[in-house]
Order: sequence, then structure tokens, then C-alpha cells
Amino acid sequence: MKNTYDLLIVGGGAAAFAAATKANDLGKTTLMINGGLPLGGTCVNVGCVPSKHLLAVGAEHHYGSRPKFKANSGGQPTKFSFTAAIEQKRDVVEGLRHKNYVNVQDSQEHVDLIEGRVRFVSSREVEVNGTTIAARQILISTGSSTRPLDIEGLSGTGYLTNKTVMELESLPESMIVIGGGPQGLEVAQMFARFGSHVTLLMSHDHLLPNEEPEISTEIRRVLSEEGIEFRLGVRVISAAPSDATSGDRKKLTIVTSDGVEEVLTASEVFLAAGIRANTQDLGLDAAGVEVDERGFITTDDRYETTAAGIFAAGDVIGRRALETTAAKEGSIAAENALTGSSRTINYDHVPRAVFTDPEVASVGITEEQEMEIFNTCSCRTIPIEMVPRAEATFESRGVFKMVIHPENSKILGVHIVAPHAAELIHEATLAVKFGLTIDDIIDTVHVFPTLSEGIKRVAQAFTRDITQMSCCVE
Repeated sequence: MKNTYDLLIVGGGAAAFAAATKANDLGKTTLMINGGLPLGGTCVNVGCVPSKHLLAVGAEHHYGSRPKFKANSGGQPTKFSFTAAIEQKRDVVEGLRHKNYVNVQDSQEHVDLIEGRVRFVSSREVEVNGTTIAARQILISTGSSTRPLDIEGLSGTGYLTNKTVMELESLPESMIVIGGGPQGLEVAQMFARFGSHVTLLMSHDHLLPNEEPEISTEIRRVLSEEGIEFRLGVRVISAAPSDATSGDRKKLTIVTSDGVEEVLTASEVFLAAGIRANTQDLGLDAAGVEVDERGFITTDDRYETTAAGIFAAGDVIGRRALETTAAKEGSIAAENALTGSSRTINYDHVPRAVFTDPEVASVGITEEQEMEIFNTCSCRTIPIEMVPRAEATFESRGVFKMVIHPENSKILGVHIVAPHAAELIHEATLAVKFGLTIDDIIDTVHVFPTLSEGIKRVAQAFTRDITQMSCCVE
């Protein structure tokens, strides 16, 4: 370890690794200090990797006894072991952590790594493990964690977060999920399919509040059919641990929109109502780095903070809590710091997804945003049944929505609920990024029959009545 580095990276997740890779490619001496989750951060340890693995486990179990076709009417449920699911999840996480992070870091000749908690002592120096280390440039990428809610008795009652929910030793008989964003919906469906009775609470009146109303309505319909109970537009005002009246269940008191109080009980409570930045103990005041009221670091478009020479990227800046966005920000921030460039990201071109089944995926602006920009909206929404592949396979869960420029028909936003929506969204992402029009999509020959034709069909809905159209009309 050196006394002074070209770049010091505080953190060990997606943004940190992307920054370290960029710095290594540039031949710059770099020190990465990881002090939170194991190397790899949220995504590989407690986020994308374990959750997507367990969602796949739940899907296989769910469909075993639910065939869609007459020929398979004798479907039988699989034998499910929650313990085995958690054990295999741990193996997957450990394997990918070593392959994609530990081994990668070992291969970077210009990057050193230490474990420890960082505290700034100036704008160019940090203290870690009792040693002061200096750097010419610094990048903060410490990520985020579950935001605690100010609910009377909640901390004493105990609740699960993304760090603990997938480490349970046994399957809870019931679970209350607080929060109807991506994480809340994924965990709700995961445990419902495992066999828990799941109730989801949310203060908003529709799920996924950043998504289109049609998307929210459709995913709620689908998940309700799987037995998940939704209580929207409610506030949790207090929590209490189990007692003689509730047995082994925790108690939550909620207030509905019309002011009625109710008591709900469940074996476990999962909290997924937002995140906060991991900046509380960094000593940012000593470095002159400003944060907002939620602790997220303030940066300009180059990802430089209010302290010259200190950059920040990933969840800690609060722009998009996505692994891919964090990595892109980390790489760009490192390049800007080390070369003086001024690269940035157009977040309207960044796709996002929710890995429920069916999946939710979106890119670009919404109808509401278009109304704010143009005072009008040119939008179309079609049900998935209008796509021949879905008709042939009895797929009735999904919608496609497209938002276009009201004057030149350029595609500005696409929003999907469908099986494999996270895969389908990339055609739409390219359309939004490169300013393609609906005619560009319609004129492009798509493989038939595929669900990706849903994007072509919703584009065609701007020019014709697609209910009166054969499969192969261009």
C-alpha cells in the first residue's frame, strides 16, 4: 500500500468496481477501501443476484401445479424446501462474488484493496484502520441501505430488510411488506410463491408510483390473482411485538384513507419503503462535501461534489438506484476525475425493470411527463392479447404502452408488463436513445411470432386499428 494514490475509491460495489476498472485501464494508481457489505456490494450480496435466483426458484415451484394447457391438466406441486433454497442461494452468491469481484480485483495491477471504515480528515485525506492515506482524486461510492421509518415501536418489534430477508432460517407463515416499489413487489411475490401469506401495505394509492398507471394496475391485478393482499393508501402508525393476543405474530396498526384504524398481524415484517445514503459516518464535513436532507451526496453533471477533486457515484448520489446505472456513473466519474473530461449520463435513455413474474420494464418518459413538456400526449396502450405469440400461448398477463412526440412521432417512452419484459425493453431503449420514430419500428421486420412484436404492435396502434389486422401486416 502506498502513501498517496492517483485515485482513492471509498466503497466496494458496482460503482466502485467500474471506477477501479477505468482507473486501472488508465494506468493510475488506485486504492479501493471496502467497509460495508462483502466485496461486490448490494447487487451480488443482498440484491440482484440472490433475489433473482430465489424468484426463479419460486417460479419453478409455482408453475409445477398450474399448467395452462389441457394436455397438462395433471400438474403436481413440487416439494419445496426453504432451507435448501437459502443454502443454494448462498452458494450462488459466493461463487459470483469471487468470479466477478474478488478475482477481478486480484487481476488489476494498478489497484490495491483494503477492508476498513473510512473517515475523511480533509479534502484529500482519509483515515482507515488508524492510518492516514492521501489521494489526488477521491471517489465516494458507499451505496445505500433501507430507510428506517418513523413508526412508533417498529425498531423494537423488529423488521426484515434486503440484508436479512433472504437469510431467514425458516419460511414465515405470513409476511407484511411495507412498500410497493420494485423491491417490495419482488419479495412479496417471492414469498407468496414459497407459501407465505403476504399482505403489502403502501401509502401511495397505486403500486410502482414512478410507473404508468396502466402498468401499476396490471401488475396489481396479476399479483392479486396469486393471492397477495394489497392495502394501498394506508399509513402504518405503530408496531408491537407478538403477545398473548397475537400468538407469534407481530402487530401493525394502520390508518386507512378515511381515518379508520385497523390492526394487522404477521409472522414477519419486511421494510421496503425507500433507501437512504450510506454517508452517516464518513465525516464529510471535514472534506467540504455537501449532502441533501436524506443524506445523498450533491454532485454536478460530472459527478463532482461540492469539494473540488472529490467525486461520487452510485446509489449514494440518489439518482437511479440501479446496478447498471451505478456502474456507468462510477466509470464516468473516474474518467472525469483522472482525465478532466466532462462526460455524463442521459437518464431518459436508461431502462429499468422489476423482476416480478411477469416482469415490468420501462424506458424514457411517461404520459404525465409528456403532458408537462408538450401540454398534450400522444400515447397508445395495448393488452398483451393483441400480440399473436401471447394469443398462441394463452398469455394474458401484460400490457404495452408507448409515448411518442406529438409532432414528429419519435418514440419518447415505452412501458411494458410482460414475460421477459426486461429483455424486450432493449429495442425500445435503442429507439428512445437514437430518436427512432414509430415508422422505423413498423418498417423493421420482427421475428414472428414473438413477444417483442408487442413493441411493433403498439407502434402500429398509432396508425391503424390493430384489432382489424392480420398477423403479418406491416
